[in-house]
Amino acid sequence: MSNEKYNEIEKLAYKKQNVFSVYDKTDVFSFAEKYKSYLNITKTEREAVKVTVDMAKKYGFSEYKIGSKISIGDKKYFINKNKQLILFIKGKKNAPVKIVASHIDSPRLDLKQNPLYEDNGLSFFKTHYYGGIKKYQWTTVPLALHGIVYKENGEAIDFSVGESESDPIFYITDLLPHLSREQNEKTLKNGITADNLNVFVGSIPLDEDLKKAIKLNVLKILNTQYGMVEEDFLSAELCFVPALKARDIGLDRSLIGAYGHDDKVCSYPAIVSTLEYTGDNTIITILADKEEIGSEGNTGMQSGIFVDILNKIAEADGVDPSILRYNAECLSADVTSAFDPNYASVYEKNNSGIISCGVAMSKYTGSGGKSSSNDASAEYISKIRKIFKENNVIWQTAELGKTDAGGGGTVAKYIARLNIDTVDLGVPVLSMHAPYEAISKADVYSCYLAFKAFIK
Repeated sequence: MSNEKYNEIEKLAYKKQNVFSVYDKTDVFSFAEKYKSYLNITKTEREAVKVTVDMAKKYGFSEYKIGSKISIGDKKYFINKNKQLILFIKGKKNAPVKIVASHIDSPRLDLKQNPLYEDNGLSFFKTHYYGGIKKYQWTTVPLALHGIVYKENGEAIDFSVGESESDPIFYITDLLPHLSREQNEKTLKNGITADNLNVFVGSIPLDEDLKKAIKLNVLKILNTQYGMVEEDFLSAELCFVPALKARDIGLDRSLIGAYGHDDKVCSYPAIVSTLEYTGDNTIITILADKEEIGSEGNTGMQSGIFVDILNKIAEADGVDPSILRYNAECLSADVTSAFDPNYASVYEKNNSGIISCGVAMSKYTGSGGKSSSNDASAEYISKIRKIFKENNVIWQTAELGKTDAGGGGTVAKYIARLNIDTVDLGVPVLSMHAPYEAISKADVYSCYLAFKAFIK
């Protein structure tokens, strides 16, 4: 067979493309630097809401008050309980409604309500892990304390300790190899238990003659610096996150290592594409909370607030809300697992996200026999495929590992149950849910171009 004939036949086969071979590397790296800066100051959902609101204001967005009338041309942000944010632009009457839904919470270690104790010369905070983590990964990692405390009088105290070079960090100990013979016989799952995730906070006694003198010294420091008493922990939301900055990985600097790629690697491109939008469509970008624990609560995707805003948009158009939902389209912007050659046995290579081959579409998530999954229709995927083709978006398809290797979910099913066409689209991640995850600069840039194409 001639080379010319072979090349013609080869075009019939599906082949993934490396983004770096298509897009301008300067554009890719420039976008990545802005994303890294965003990551470093948005380690909790409260911080992500605050920073994103500041960004939105610079683009002419103003605050929406729940229940208010929505008018054509409105550019609004809605802050829900300080932990969820919805950005929307009201387009022309009866314009297409384009929705991008991501989440801004990430796995972490929350403080228990009565966390402070002392034990044999050391003082600790007890924690309750949030989201799916491998517990052993969180020992011997520098940690920072983030969150908010409400005092009895209602005064709020913001915490961010461990991010500045001059700050102390926090730390969870692990056994030395010399004494870990018994621990080494345990499974990875049980080598470190939830009760081992106690964070060191102090070892200096206030007065040797006092009982619990080290704990009292910690309380004195908190009172001196923040005006706190121990009872204030009861009305606090404090958590430990890695005290690590986003950094380039590799000699070619192609990857970014950071805490919280899941899911800010999707939420940041969604935010930027929304703020830059200038067309006639109605655009809604959701930055949800609680995805890592099932999208529960009044700030999760299962909250009724999203429907409330949809109803107000339908009211502005003078249409039945069910018709608006029927015609709306959504990208569930969440990450997927990237194929890792070091652990190839749990992946199905032909249906895995490959690093630097673009944003990945997952027709379905769930586990086993597609349990708890939104399984997007062929008709809707065809629409998205056409949009990406017309806008030169490099993308790929992906599943979360082999069929029975495990599984996971996103917010897609909660939006789809409203009769809105929805499919998952997000960036492939290495070491997902670890304190330090890795993604490709090429893939986050591809994600941004995908969202831009979709909403326009």
